[in-house]
Amino acid sequence: MEDHMTGHNKKKRYECDVCGKAWQHPSQLEIHRRVHTGERPFDCSECGKNFTRYETLLRHNRMHSSERPFTCSDCGKSFKTTNDLKIHQRVHTGEKPFGCSTCGKGFAQLSGLWRHRRVHSSERPFACSDCGKGFKSSPDLLMHRHLHTGERPYTCSDCGKGFKTTHDLKAHRRVHTGEKPYGCSTCGKSFSRLSGLRQHRRVHSSERPFTCSDCGKGFKSLMRINDHMAGHNKERHYECDVCGKAWLHPSQLEIHRRMHTGEKPFDCSTCGKGFTQLSMLRVHQQVHTGEKPYGCSTCGKSFAQLSGLRVHGRVHSSERPFTCSDCGKGFKSSPGLKRHRHLHTGERPYTCSDCGRGFIQSHHLLVHQRTHTGERPHTCTQCGKAFTHSTTLLSHQRVHASDRPVPSPVCGECFAMASHALSHQRVHTSGQPYDCPYCGETFDSSRRLRQHRRIHARERLLPLRQAFQESTGAAGAPVDTHQRETICEG
Repeated sequence: MEDHMTGHNKKKRYECDVCGKAWQHPSQLEIHRRVHTGERPFDCSECGKNFTRYETLLRHNRMHSSERPFTCSDCGKSFKTTNDLKIHQRVHTGEKPFGCSTCGKGFAQLSGLWRHRRVHSSERPFACSDCGKGFKSSPDLLMHRHLHTGERPYTCSDCGKGFKTTHDLKAHRRVHTGEKPYGCSTCGKSFSRLSGLRQHRRVHSSERPFTCSDCGKGFKSLMRINDHMAGHNKERHYECDVCGKAWLHPSQLEIHRRMHTGEKPFDCSTCGKGFTQLSMLRVHQQVHTGEKPYGCSTCGKSFAQLSGLRVHGRVHSSERPFTCSDCGKGFKSSPGLKRHRHLHTGERPYTCSDCGRGFIQSHHLLVHQRTHTGERPHTCTQCGKAFTHSTTLLSHQRVHASDRPVPSPVCGECFAMASHALSHQRVHTSGQPYDCPYCGETFDSSRRLRQHRRIHARERLLPLRQAFQESTGAAGAPVDTHQRETICEG
């Protein structure tokens, strides 16, 4: 203590000729001058790293050995220096002795306060010697330098993949461990990275902080706006030789061509259904797992896809951001607008390879193709009856459940389907919308009209039958049923 007090009383005679700072002993001045000269005379024999002080070299040497002589009495963790132990103990005490004079934020280490102070200023003292870009801390500069050198010094012991920072390596390790420490308080979904959680939170809000400077469209993530901006700046070189549509990347063209070829290389291992893209298969697999990670904060309804939640969110608002340039009609989703546009263009891009019939939607083509294949993929679990379309199965299942959710507004009688209730309504209104083209008689249902037309069919078949009997002498010969049906439908 006396030696220390003497230091305050003695005059500091040894002054630095660069910055004017003074010291009591010439050895202190000599060490200080290395700050300006960059001299580092003490080299590590293991890794070649050099230092301005011999004491710093001694502490550094412990990195190459297993020696950790300083142990925490609270948790038993060991450290190579007393200073490291002292800083660590603040984890247990909560002590943050270094406070920011501007905002009051506290820090456990002085270095943390120094870096933080640069938040309140434009100071970027660490400059890259290659490109001149400035950084607020030396670790930031070190990470940036890896962009120029390509160095990835931190390697995963499981897969050998290299990373530029220890933080990136730590986050990558969660791929192997399955750890997802960041949980969403709204829907409970977990993430391996904090950045993933931050981006996910925008699902539950309308926040789109990244705006395209060309068209004004907003995006929830930097990655999505970068992809979008590339579309404005790049020429689309990869053109489809079938329809002429062009793409930025050859992989996009390859995926697009499958629309024309019908190729579906990604098969579901559970049901065998094929998909043109791996991303579509992954979304489909949630049908089997029941996973619906995207929940609506307004009504609680969940969705398997983020896009489904976005479109659903417009149910709670009048937003229709996709507008038809021909008629001005607005739509809640871009696929809805795209399907509508076919009404103006007459385009039917999905063509049946068996009969050549065109369809506006790929789903309509898929259902149509079952008329050629005979496929009936939707089966009733009660009676085993199969159907080509899921909506037909749902209507059929009401037969077993006695579910008749559609009431008649006049008499209250309930029906399984709205079409049945509509047909019944004509009983009350005397509506006869179905006209016979031969005699003009009207009927309240298409089924009764078909029954009536068989009368005319028999009348038209009679002279043919008589002519056939006269030519063959085969009185009473049966008339070809296929011919009868053809005439009936005529």
